[in-house]
Amino acid sequence: MSEFYSIKIAGLERKLEKFSVNENLDIAAFIIFGDVELTIKGCEELLKRVPDFDVILTPEAKSIPIAYEMSRQSGKPYIIARKSEKVYMRNPLVVSVTSITTKKEQRLYLGESEVAKLTGKRVLIIDDVISTGESLASVRELVKEAGAIEAAACSFLAEGDAADRDDIIYLEKIPLFFKN
Repeated sequence: MSEFYSIKIAGLERKLEKFSVNENLDIAAFIIFGDVELTIKGCEELLKRVPDFDVILTPEAKSIPIAYEMSRQSGKPYIIARKSEKVYMRNPLVVSVTSITTKKEQRLYLGESEVAKLTGKRVLIIDDVISTGESLASVRELVKEAGAIEAAACSFLAEGDAADRDDIIYLEKIPLFFKN
């Protein structure tokens, strides 16, 4: 039988199903895919809170709907840091990342054409949830290596200790669920 965590985001109630990360920890899974209403309203709220920016950068994949909608509402372009190298990527920048939900090391890639769109620009980093900060650190490294300037980092949710950070902008906090 599933357990759920109830949360209100941008004025909308949602029930997030809990899943086990390991024998000591559960998380409430936030899956934005398919939730158009929350994507639109959440992006409206985030755009009120973020500073000026030139371009959006997000890691693949769960935050893509957020990056798209933030782009649509702001009129600013978005770029996706891919999780695998593609044949159309010339001279890619690559950084490694291990997040709470992936359980293993992954890499993030930007091709030289994406890097050119970032160089010298103010970049808004977007993710769906910031938890340990590992994914965010990797995207920040891509921004730095691309010769861009971080305008801000934002997400719909800050999980666990991330809610205490002063270097991110988020809509709501969400707890980690530690088991005895």
